[in-house]
Amino acid sequence: MNDLMNALILAIVQGLTEWLPVSSSGHLVLFQEILNYSPGLAFDVALHFGTLMAVFVYFGKDIMDIIECFLKRDFKSENGKLGVLLIISTVPAAFIGYFFNDFFESAFSSLIIATMGFGITGLVLLIASLDFNKNVKENPTYKDSILIGCAQAFAILPGVSRSGSTISAGLLLGLSEKSAMKFSFLMSIPVIFGAGALEIGNKTLPHELLWATLVAFAVGLATIHILLKFVSKSKKNLRWFAYYALTLFVALIIYSFF
Repeated sequence: MNDLMNALILAIVQGLTEWLPVSSSGHLVLFQEILNYSPGLAFDVALHFGTLMAVFVYFGKDIMDIIECFLKRDFKSENGKLGVLLIISTVPAAFIGYFFNDFFESAFSSLIIATMGFGITGLVLLIASLDFNKNVKENPTYKDSILIGCAQAFAILPGVSRSGSTISAGLLLGLSEKSAMKFSFLMSIPVIFGAGALEIGNKTLPHELLWATLVAFAVGLATIHILLKFVSKSKKNLRWFAYYALTLFVALIIYSFF
């Protein structure tokens, strides 16, 4: 299989798994192992910027409303408060990512860590699909945003799904399915953008990687739409992703022995 086909597969995998609660980082580690193909840091950053752009397009109006409230210093309105909560939620991941960057970089080359991460993701999704909270709320509190942010920080490990962890945390804290998912997607923006900017530094992405960004963007946009339609109907639908992650965990454990 040539490098172009390998790169196309990785772009599609990124577009699908960045927003599905099954861990894009873990799947990239897994598929790079299967394909015996590691295209490098610039390619990974290009893929993440592609899926990030999908959030900007899908939630464009919400993002513009939040920015408008910030420019007006209107922090008491619903969108203004949401913007503050999103900033607060990024602090744990920014702190962990900055001070433990070397550790996480080495973790991204480990299939064993990714395997453990898939198992954790499956268990978290399974727990979140249960009916613990009867009093559902539409907006997170300041405390909620910190706790969901801690879930996002933990998901820096490969195999631990960022969207799965944050959506699950929101549901367990009493948010509705739609609110938990929307908050999860929006809070990804500063983290993914910041991580990409930190990794690429003052260098520019090669122009030839534009196609990879576009593929990841298109697949990511479709995935967000499907996920919102599917999971927002009932959090019990998370169990299908939990079963998938746990099956993958067991399969990789068996593979590691044989």
